[in-house]
Order: sequence, then structure tokens, then C-alpha cells
Amino acid sequence: MNRPSLLVVEDTPSLQKVYQAMLRTGGFPVTCEDTGERGLRSFRQLRPPVVLLDLKLPDGDGLQILSRMLEIQPQTRIIVITADNSIGKAVKAMRAGAYEFLVKPVDECRLLGAVRNALASASSPAMGEYGESASADKIIGSSPVMREVHDRIAAAARSMATVFITGESGTGKELFAMAVHHASGRAQGPFVPLSCGAIPLELLESEMFGHLKGAFSGALSDKLGAAAAAQGGTLFLDEICEMDPSLQVKMLRFLQTAMIQPVGAIRSRKVDVRIICATSRDPFEAMRQGRLREDLYYRLHVLPVHMPPLRARGDDVIEIAETMLRKMSEEEGRAFTGLAPEVAGLFQRLPWPGNVRQLLNVLRHVVVMHDGPLVTLAMLPAGLHRLDEPTATGPAAGPGLDGLVGKPLAEIERLVIEETIAREGGSVPRAARVLDVSPSTLYRKREAWQQQDDE
Repeated sequence: MNRPSLLVVEDTPSLQKVYQAMLRTGGFPVTCEDTGERGLRSFRQLRPPVVLLDLKLPDGDGLQILSRMLEIQPQTRIIVITADNSIGKAVKAMRAGAYEFLVKPVDECRLLGAVRNALASASSPAMGEYGESASADKIIGSSPVMREVHDRIAAAARSMATVFITGESGTGKELFAMAVHHASGRAQGPFVPLSCGAIPLELLESEMFGHLKGAFSGALSDKLGAAAAAQGGTLFLDEICEMDPSLQVKMLRFLQTAMIQPVGAIRSRKVDVRIICATSRDPFEAMRQGRLREDLYYRLHVLPVHMPPLRARGDDVIEIAETMLRKMSEEEGRAFTGLAPEVAGLFQRLPWPGNVRQLLNVLRHVVVMHDGPLVTLAMLPAGLHRLDEPTATGPAAGPGLDGLVGKPLAEIERLVIEETIAREGGSVPRAARVLDVSPSTLYRKREAWQQQDDE
């Protein structure tokens, strides 16, 4: 399949390799250059739909390179990359026509989401092909909790109702949203992700609804917002509980009327999008604390879905590890064939606080640094073994009534819930049926306990 190459302009060789590996994981071919001059030369030759541009280059100001690229090809979507202490410069770049900015160190999911978002906005001829690549991503896992997730995907795909996904960071909320999109009648339209927690307040409204040239100082051209870019497809709002209250009012109006009004525009216009949102917080608690408007909560919370943590998915951790190990091994030209038995046992015992994202990072480290054929304990990153140390917060080993008398009621509730989940093979939904509560209640309680343990 002949796809246009994306362009990365980054002068640090190690970061070039990191970005290249991330983009290859998402199915995107990429060309890398280390100076602004070489970047411009490749830009003229390739005419890429998306550019990742470091703002600090050895031979010039990244803002100047950005301006020259947009002069040559105005429809190019340029994603600027900056350090923590250069956010002000990144904001200037956005106002000068950059599509989005990422802060180092760049998260893989954030990078791939930004690239897919940019491609959707650019409406380039390659869009269909990149969309097909994304639809090939599959949620791996055959545990009981994941079979319920797959059932939820099928049910949500048949509906136009808003999906509200909850779950810890790294559990695959965006992957679930993409699966719903590609299984729905909107699969031919764009899937546009927007992280409400990763964009500065002063830019969030423009990112969501767009702006007109001259709407504010530095608005040198019209900008298509995420809502308009998702026309005919799906708008995925990640970390919705981090949205500023002032924008929540406009978001509610958008949900009620399907009308958007770009910054600086006099008239509103109608768009046709399906909304999927996600958060790593407890949305009900966020509403109770005033972080999330009550009317917006009830407008969004139509089809709730909870992505289970990796530690509650049983043998899925081995299935994911072996599947992704083969994929990464092929990408890196390695000879890995599987996990050594002691590594498989360790993976099943670990709590994986970073969930699937943490597991993938461990595997990527192993594949880059070693050659196989089996993943051994010695190949794993330093510090991973410490997560295997026993803690006093695990489920009690079946305490009888005598063991419960004298304990606080909250502690008894935790012991009973954890013991029931353990007896049901780690399945929260089955434990919920035994306890006659909803699975979301148990997930919320376990997340609250985990937060208490971490404090």
C-alpha cells in the first residue's frame, strides 16, 4: 500500500528513533531530518500531510521553519514539539498556524492520537488508508471481563448515543472508542481525538470549535476545530473531567443543538458527529465536587462503559504480551518467539499500575535492547521486580466471622468485596452479580482504595 511519508524534524538522534518507532507502531511511514534546512528540503520533495517539528533546532528558529512550510503548503498540519519550559513558544506556534503541540517527553498514545487527528483535519487522499490502518487495531483479550467489553462495543456501535468510558490510565479507553467507531455506520468518516487535559485553557475553545483569521492576536489563518474535523464521523473527548467549566457551557450547547461557532465567527453552523468521551476519574465524584457540570454529566453519561485494569483480566496479560511481542519483534528485526515460564508467571502476578501501556513499554524496552528468542527475567527493566513484592492490601484469605469482628465496617466491606472477586476468578462483573450491585460500583470502590494505598 503506497502511503505518503510523515516528516519528523528533530535534531536529537535518540528522540528521532523514539518518534519513528512510535509512528511505525501506528502504521505510519516516516522520514526524519535533524536540521531545519534538511527538513525544508524533504518537505518540498515529500509534501507530507503531517509534520512533527521540534521548535528548538541547531540552525534556526522552529517558528520560522513552520511559517515557511505553511507558505509552501498551507494545508499541511504541523504538530510542534516543545519542552516544559517553552509552553509560551508553543502557544505562539499554534497562533501562527501550527495544528497542535506536544510536550516532551511525548506519550505514544498522545502522539498517535495527534497524528490521526491531524490527518482527519487535513482531509488528505491518504485519509482512507490511515483510517483502515486504525481499524485493524484490535482489543486483545478473551477473559470474561473483556468478552463483556466486546459485547459493549457491538451494542454501542449500533447506536448513536453518547458513550462514556471510564477506567484507569493505560487501560485502552481510546482503543475502545476507535473500535466502536470502526464497527459503526460512521466507519468511513474520521475519528478525531481531542485531549481536554493536554491543551492550555486559552487554546481549548479554538481546538474544539476552530477560529477565524484575525479572531485574536496571532490568528493568521482560519483553523478547523476538532468538532468540524469530525464531520460525518466520531469526536473522541479524552479526559472530559479536565475541561474548564467555562467551556463546559459551550460544550453542553453543542451537544444540545449540534451547532458550533468558531472563535470570531458571527454565525453558527451545524455539524454531524457522534460523541464518545472518556475519563480516568470517577465522573460522578467529579460532578459532586463541581469539576463536571451536572447537566453535562447527564447529557454525556448515556452508555457507560468501564475498561477493567490489566490486573483484573487474568490470562489476558499473557495473550497481550505474546501478541505484541511478535509484532514488535517483527518491526525491530528481532527473533523473539515468546516468554520464558518464569516471566509469564511474573507478568500474571504483577499489579501493573500503568496497565496495558506499562506492559507495552516493558516489551518495547526488551525488544529494543535484546534479541531473544525468549524474554527472560534478566532482560526486564530494573525495578519491575519490586512490583512483585507482597503487600498488606491484597484480598484476605477467606476470613471467617471471628476474623471480621472488631474491624471497621469499611475494612470489612473491602475484605468481602476482594474475597468475592478472587473467588470469581478475578471477574468483577461476576462478583457484582454475587453481591447484587453494579460492576461500576465495585470498580469505583477498588479505584478509590488504590488511590488511598498510593497516598
